[in-house]
Amino acid sequence: MDFQFTEEQLMIRDMARNFAQNVLKQGVIERDRDMIYPTDEVKQMAELGFLGMMVDPQYNGGGMDTISYVLAMEELSKVDASCSVIVSVNNSLVCWGLEKYGTEAQKEKYLKRLASGECLGAFALSEPEAGSDATSQRTTAEDKGDYYLLNGIKNWITNGGKAEIYLVIAQTHPEKRHKGINVLIVERDSPGFEVGVKEDKLGIRASDTHSLIFTDVKVPKENRIGDDGFGFTFAMNTLNGGRIGIAAQALGIASGAYELALAYSKVRKAFGTEICNHQAIQFKLADMATEIEAARLMILKAAYLKDQGEDFSTLAAMAKSFASDVAMKTTIEAVQIHGGYGYVKEYHVERLMRDAKITQIYEGTTEVQKIVVSRNLLKGITV
Repeated sequence: MDFQFTEEQLMIRDMARNFAQNVLKQGVIERDRDMIYPTDEVKQMAELGFLGMMVDPQYNGGGMDTISYVLAMEELSKVDASCSVIVSVNNSLVCWGLEKYGTEAQKEKYLKRLASGECLGAFALSEPEAGSDATSQRTTAEDKGDYYLLNGIKNWITNGGKAEIYLVIAQTHPEKRHKGINVLIVERDSPGFEVGVKEDKLGIRASDTHSLIFTDVKVPKENRIGDDGFGFTFAMNTLNGGRIGIAAQALGIASGAYELALAYSKVRKAFGTEICNHQAIQFKLADMATEIEAARLMILKAAYLKDQGEDFSTLAAMAKSFASDVAMKTTIEAVQIHGGYGYVKEYHVERLMRDAKITQIYEGTTEVQKIVVSRNLLKGITV
């Protein structure tokens, strides 16, 4: 068992770290406060290759492995989870699904643009009544012969207002339930497609989250990914990989908060000495570091299994559930260690605490991850 990263993986990690610390950190408080979309920062991430990291170079991607992706996600998320979720969605939910299941024509037309960062993608699954229960799709794609007629509303869509290409999950055959769902590629300028109001969120406030409204949108049959009825399987398989990305985001939020708390504990004095010399603070730091390292190893193993072409669904769900809980717990403790300063924006940890919460919700709630894990274990699928 080799715990050493390759030179390329270390290079990618360091590049992401330098970009996060030297570019993303500037203005991160203001972007969060005023919900300012990081337009320039996203452009720079595209130039660095972060938006198509795992895509084959023949489609303008970086051809990197999932471990490299995890390392980059952690470093970006230490500083700005709003930017890292843009990277996660474009890589895990959009590019990966297109490359894995799309036709050659779809890859040429859409994947190349997405992987290069020429445009952004969005993954439209969630609805007002179909979040954790993805089988209950109310958005419909009526088969009209050579096209589908798309109607419905999608909620909480990351990149919703900035994307140009959308992967939309919709019900075509209601009588078949989850076996009657399709995934369609929808272009932003399609007549009848409308982007709703931007959401005012607790955390990841600089990311672009909208509802999407489809009213008699004509989608050509050639924009369907996979066979008729493949949509639900596409969504579940894509989310498996997405969970690794969000687990890495949670890890980055936690490790970023821990690093800030550790540094602060060495300069803040109380009762005549730095607070790091008090056992109460030492034990907090020890617990934080231990749980972060456990989460990191779990995520890296899930990434390794994915790269080896093995079943990683159980471990991805475990990693996402565990890492998101670690992120929430660690950021709360980081605020506590900072005391009153932890409650003000200047010290960053209050933002990380708010950002941590969403990792327990999107890409499947913590409760959904436990359902996935328990079902897999009962089927005999191990890690």
